[in-house]
Amino acid sequence: MWRHPVGSALGKAKVFHGVRSAAQSVRTRLSGSCCGVSGKTWIRPAGFDTGLKTFNSLTKQQEPLILAREGVATWYSCGPTVYDHAHLGHACSYVRFDILQRILTKLFGITVIHAMVITDIDDKIIKRSWEENVSPSIISSTYEDEFKKDMLSLKVIPPAVYLRVTDNVHHIVAFIERIIQNGHAYATKEGDVFFDIRSIGDRYGKFGGASDSQGEPGNTNKRDARDFALWKPSKPQEPYWESPWGRGRPGWHIECSTIASSVFGSQLDIHSGGIDLAFPHHENEVAQSEAYHQCGQWANYFLHSGHLHLKGSAEKMSKSLKNYITIKDFLQSYSANEFRMFCLLAKYRSAIDYSDNSMLEARISLGTISTFIHDAQAYMKGQLQCSPVQEAFLWERLAETKSSVVKALAEDFNTPRAVSALMNMVYHANCQLQPVSKSCGAARSPAVFAAMISYIRDFLDVFGIDLLHSKEAGGVGHGGSLEGVVEQLTRFRSEVREFALARQDPPTGGSTSKPGLYKERLPLLKACDTLRDSLAPFGVLIKDRGATSTWEITQGKPGKRGQSVQNKDQETSS
Repeated sequence: MWRHPVGSALGKAKVFHGVRSAAQSVRTRLSGSCCGVSGKTWIRPAGFDTGLKTFNSLTKQQEPLILAREGVATWYSCGPTVYDHAHLGHACSYVRFDILQRILTKLFGITVIHAMVITDIDDKIIKRSWEENVSPSIISSTYEDEFKKDMLSLKVIPPAVYLRVTDNVHHIVAFIERIIQNGHAYATKEGDVFFDIRSIGDRYGKFGGASDSQGEPGNTNKRDARDFALWKPSKPQEPYWESPWGRGRPGWHIECSTIASSVFGSQLDIHSGGIDLAFPHHENEVAQSEAYHQCGQWANYFLHSGHLHLKGSAEKMSKSLKNYITIKDFLQSYSANEFRMFCLLAKYRSAIDYSDNSMLEARISLGTISTFIHDAQAYMKGQLQCSPVQEAFLWERLAETKSSVVKALAEDFNTPRAVSALMNMVYHANCQLQPVSKSCGAARSPAVFAAMISYIRDFLDVFGIDLLHSKEAGGVGHGGSLEGVVEQLTRFRSEVREFALARQDPPTGGSTSKPGLYKERLPLLKACDTLRDSLAPFGVLIKDRGATSTWEITQGKPGKRGQSVQNKDQETSS
């Protein structure tokens, strides 16, 4: 029906730390193509092939990710309707897409230009303002600020620009006028403007669900029950804007089409949102935008995240169902790092169950990584004595892990597979770090562990996890001072243990019995053990390794996890 703009050129993905070969693609010039004649058929974009594949909701299968400009991805996402606190279901979607954008940028060298709309006028905002007897703008500005703070607390990188609906109503009016001029919308004498579904033929229904749709309720002046509102007249005491159709305000769907088009024009690489937005919201966005631009394909890729469920419930986390946890409440019990690991352990498209057990799994995964880094550093410093290390084997594991991670993330951002590859490397490395009581004087291999630590930090940085500088590891913002105190405490305790572990002089008279400890010093050993055990619930893990001791501050609220690590790894003094 409409002409599709044809672009050109194909790019090459970039990867960190010498693993470029795993994600390289041959530079080839492509042109747009499609099979069949249906308006629902996806048109393969013209542009630069990144070498990645992503699941496209428009085709319901993985497609090569082809960008209009080499090394640049334009990305639009539906932001919040700011009438209440953001909850964990919202957080899950925003963190998951933040992780995807970080992968594109940090791993594959693609600049992501991200724009997000803030819906600051809506029926729910108006209702809340009536309940609290304040203006809708106060409600929206209050919760917009809270949303942005919540996103920062979860380490979500802000978009290049936030755009409010109320700042763009004049653009929305002009956008609607163009759709009417193009023959795809109509106004009623009551002041409504509706999109004309029949005018676009078989182009409607790209995401499915259109055949079963009964349309928006509450208006009988539509030509087709499926027609949806672009503009609606304001009721008494509601906010309004002047328009050619009278005083009113925008419909829900038109805001995203207008604002995305105002930033990116007639072509968009990636559009994202929760799976519940696919129909009717994203369906209607596509219809409006292609009717406005008269183009064959407005957005090339739609990425949808799965719902967050409370474990045991089939319903998504939702304010309307009153089964939600606010982000602020969540962060009283868990850290942003732990939530990010929780998100990484499932594919971004999958529904995900939230429970204490699933968060414990994420916490344990981070704890395993943190403990390995600590033990590897202890080995590098000579504080941990081990049997000879199979160095060549570990170098091979590191190289395999790098390759596996890139391949996993290039295949629809498969984060569970990438994390599994990393944890497998950590497992093999831990097997080489089994402490022995006495050193046999064999050659040591610190370099391979240094390389692994460096790679792990780069790996976690891609996903927005920073174990080195996390505030949780520092004890409420006093990391340097707390670490200094723990260091001095551990040194003092080690000196006490060394004194208490001193052996008596060997017995005389030809006895073959081993010299024993001084009985009067045994209470000192017991006190050292008690101190070690009592600090574990507070996240301070002290490990006794023969005559020396090392320490570690764990993530989040350690509780039983910290104690279990101690029980597994400690040498008991007494």
